[in-house]
Amino acid sequence: MSEVMKQRRATYHLYTFLVSKLISSLGASVYSFGMSMFILSITGSALSFAANLIFSIIPRVLLSPVAGILVDRLPKKLVVLAGQGGSILSITGLLTYSLMFDLSITAIYITTVFYTVSSTFSSIAFSASVSNLVDQERIQKAMSFNQMSMSASGIGGPIVGGMLFGFVSMELFLLINIISYIIAFILESTMNFRLYSNKSMNDKKDESMLQSFKEGISYLKTKPVISRLLIVILWINLFFTSVSVGTNFILVKVLKMEYSLIGIVEGSAAIGMLLVSVYFAARSNVKYPLQFSKRAVLGLSILVGTMAIPLIFHFSGTLLFVYFLLNMFLFGSLTVLTNTPIGVMLQKDVDENYRGRIFGIIEMMAMGLMPIGSLVFGLLYDQVPAEIILLVCSILLVIITLTLLPTSLIRMAYPELEQEKSCVKPDSDKHLEMLARKELENKYRDHIENQKQLSNPTTLRL
Repeated sequence: MSEVMKQRRATYHLYTFLVSKLISSLGASVYSFGMSMFILSITGSALSFAANLIFSIIPRVLLSPVAGILVDRLPKKLVVLAGQGGSILSITGLLTYSLMFDLSITAIYITTVFYTVSSTFSSIAFSASVSNLVDQERIQKAMSFNQMSMSASGIGGPIVGGMLFGFVSMELFLLINIISYIIAFILESTMNFRLYSNKSMNDKKDESMLQSFKEGISYLKTKPVISRLLIVILWINLFFTSVSVGTNFILVKVLKMEYSLIGIVEGSAAIGMLLVSVYFAARSNVKYPLQFSKRAVLGLSILVGTMAIPLIFHFSGTLLFVYFLLNMFLFGSLTVLTNTPIGVMLQKDVDENYRGRIFGIIEMMAMGLMPIGSLVFGLLYDQVPAEIILLVCSILLVIITLTLLPTSLIRMAYPELEQEKSCVKPDSDKHLEMLARKELENKYRDHIENQKQLSNPTTLRL
């Protein structure tokens, strides 16, 4: 295939990727919200609601490494379509059950497990395939589109889910979800997942799953920058749970903010994510992604600490609302400024043969730490003042970021960064050079004037 045809195909992939991810993410958000509301309306039990969340987390934590190994072994398109097909069959099974019998909590739990298993395989395979679908220059745009779809689903999911749950039957609700996943399946089936692939179809090793996982860990050891980055991601996911758990606790229990205003505050984070995702899709590629993300993480770390300020000083009701609105907007914005360059770096720097396993490990760490962090910080907020928790988390995050991502590591990742700095002349040198240039210009101008006077023979005679 010629380069021009590849570019056209990559453009098609870029926008098909946006639409399919938007449909899938929105469908997942709508389904999750609708099922949660149904469980609460039927049982009125927070425990039943929490159980559904557990069934949506545990399979993802356990199977993410397995999914990563299979993504590296099998054709990525096959894994993506199989995962989407599994999601369709899971919800179709629940719809069939609801038509034959009354919809039960047990049936929802079983569907949640199968749905989570299917979506785990499709999401990891899709994440590992981005650099195969588009050219290197447009990976940042593709990752921005991914963040954009997640932000839009975060905003639109509860709205659409609430409207459907309130105005249509549960059977029609499930049918709409099935149709959305079928559309995403059709779009993804038209994509060429080997357009920019360097992996041979014959590159298959006869090894066990455990050996494949160990090989992925060994590969990480040869990539010190990626290894450090994954450790930072792990700590970020743990400590940022203090914000997700603490925000509602602080606003409701401590500051007594109205529920309608809390919804607006939480929505501002998704709006910030969406706007910055659009900005990233339009701007030129970040030259030094690791350096860029480090600064964004430091900004996020400081922002966690600033959430403690209204707990220390007295704010009026209006000022309190505006302060947290801006704070959460900046939090969502900086989250995208952190995630997008890291995603681009992983797509470009991780070898295609190991990309599935690396994304599987990241998914396992992110989802595994979520319930642990929620439990730990949930207990802490009941025992320790919220402002102390936030300030300690902020300080620890700054220390961890500066320790694990030092300037020496960034110089090792980007040797050209040091060369660029050495090429920049100090301000004093620039000033002396400018004065010397002006002096030469003045001398040249005086020389030209003297030549003109000498060449002019006119003299005044009496």
